[in-house]
Amino acid sequence: MRKKFWRPLLLGLLLGGVGRAAMAQAPSEEIRLNQVGFYPAAPKVAVVVGEVKETVFHVKTADGKKTLFTGKLAPMKPAEFSKKPTRVADFSSLRQTGTFVLEIPGKGTSYAFEVKPKVHEAVAAASIKGFYYQRTFSELPQQYAGQWPRPAGHPDTQVLIHPSAASPQRPAGSVISSPRGWYDAGDYNKYIVNSGITMGTLLSGYEDFPEYFQKQSLNIPESGNQVPDLLDEVLWNLRWMLTMQDPHGGGVYHKLTNPAFDGIIMPHQAQNPRYVVQKGTAASLDFAAVMAQASRVYGKFSKAFPGLADSCLTAATKAFAWAQQNPKVEYNQEAINKEFQPQISTGAYGDKDFQDEFIWAAAELYLTTKQDRYYTAVNLFPDDKMPLPSWGQVRLLGYYSLARFSKELTPVAKKDLPLLQKRLVAFADELMAGAADRAYRTVMGKTERDYNWGSSSNAANQGIALLQAFRITSDRKYLHAALSNLDYLLGRNATGFSFVTGYGQKSTRHPHHRPSMADGIAEPVPGLLAGGPNGQANRQDKCPTYTATSPDEMYTDDDCSYASNEIAINWNAPLVYLANGLEALLQKE
Repeated sequence: MRKKFWRPLLLGLLLGGVGRAAMAQAPSEEIRLNQVGFYPAAPKVAVVVGEVKETVFHVKTADGKKTLFTGKLAPMKPAEFSKKPTRVADFSSLRQTGTFVLEIPGKGTSYAFEVKPKVHEAVAAASIKGFYYQRTFSELPQQYAGQWPRPAGHPDTQVLIHPSAASPQRPAGSVISSPRGWYDAGDYNKYIVNSGITMGTLLSGYEDFPEYFQKQSLNIPESGNQVPDLLDEVLWNLRWMLTMQDPHGGGVYHKLTNPAFDGIIMPHQAQNPRYVVQKGTAASLDFAAVMAQASRVYGKFSKAFPGLADSCLTAATKAFAWAQQNPKVEYNQEAINKEFQPQISTGAYGDKDFQDEFIWAAAELYLTTKQDRYYTAVNLFPDDKMPLPSWGQVRLLGYYSLARFSKELTPVAKKDLPLLQKRLVAFADELMAGAADRAYRTVMGKTERDYNWGSSSNAANQGIALLQAFRITSDRKYLHAALSNLDYLLGRNATGFSFVTGYGQKSTRHPHHRPSMADGIAEPVPGLLAGGPNGQANRQDKCPTYTATSPDEMYTDDDCSYASNEIAINWNAPLVYLANGLEALLQKE
């Protein structure tokens, strides 16, 4: 179901104080900036695309009546990929608070934006609340869901053991209960591997900024229970993950899924049988890492969740032991389908290399248990590579945790700490290299490789790496570099879109997200991060509405575009860390 709308009618609805003069003419889409706003003392940059005759710009009040700042546009620079002319407007020295527009003579005005403390507080909270809208098993009442209430979908209390997952104790066709959890993306299935990096990122956010999250209220059913709302939301998926471990041996099922994707229907309308499929090494190690980390975090809330920390740690140790005994069990969906029925055609999340999963799981178990045997169980530093985290590459999650608890390491790990910290900072320096000279002045966009499937998560994960460097060095250049990537996600990019639903006057409106497509509501569920430009997108989803050819513009706000406009929990999680982390660190800026 494609939703039609007239964008000018929406101008000013998301930001208060936009006067009639500013709304009389549609803002120029050639002025690219963070459409939410800026911290008073932080950098403030916009990019103008296309030829301009005048070289000055003005920052004005939203009604256009008062000029607060006048500056000069930087010299023209061709964009790295499209070669379109661009100029930068830097108004960092403007520190007055309020709602403003940027005016370029001959070009018009920008979308309205705010300058104020805690300017990203709302979008940071919404990025977590987005997970609430992904809940399975429970209805979403209007009290918490606003205009997006829906009945409960997929109780998953009668889940079948797929023949690929069969064991003597649980033969094919036997039934288990595996409720709760989050829908993975635009589809209605639940995947352990993708939950792994998602949960690890969210729990890391809490461990790095606990005081900030303790004060946050998201209006979810658990709000007010003396547990941070972030941890209440994470617990919804944690309880599901615990059901995915085979109690006979400790291995973990790869996913809980329909044989094929559901159609464009609401969750409660989907009635197809559900299965758990083959146990695998990647799933078991991701599970072990998450459970070890969760044991640390929820151990501090033993009154609210008695026994949970112990249960998590027991599950983690069993899963790790299973993986050690089964170190090369690959989830190969094509091979499974040749051998077993029904065939499975949902997301594979297949991985052949488990070195990074062993590193992450061993690091988390070591930090939770303080037992050196986990630290020495695998080669934690097989080379000097620092690969950006993704669902298939989780090494750095373990490194981040080791750096986080640098003061609590035992001697066997403490000797490696200086090298680890050096490599993490060097990785941040590598990410930052050249950003100040690029057309959009963001860390994101260094090479075409940044614009792959789920490129928005690359921007967010780069931001996390930069915040890790800031935590090690206290050098604010890393903080501001991370902020440049949040600016990218919220509008300062080659498409001009804010990729976060509900935030920004030109934001993603038609994500490939079944509830948002099937609910009949014009606005999409808010707080979800669209995948973003995908250099191969037009060859992957065949969506007919792409208009660009350069990789940084290969995006279309169309629900048929699962290659550039789907949402996914593993993309939202780094947005949660980045937006909330910046709010925690820049509250006074």
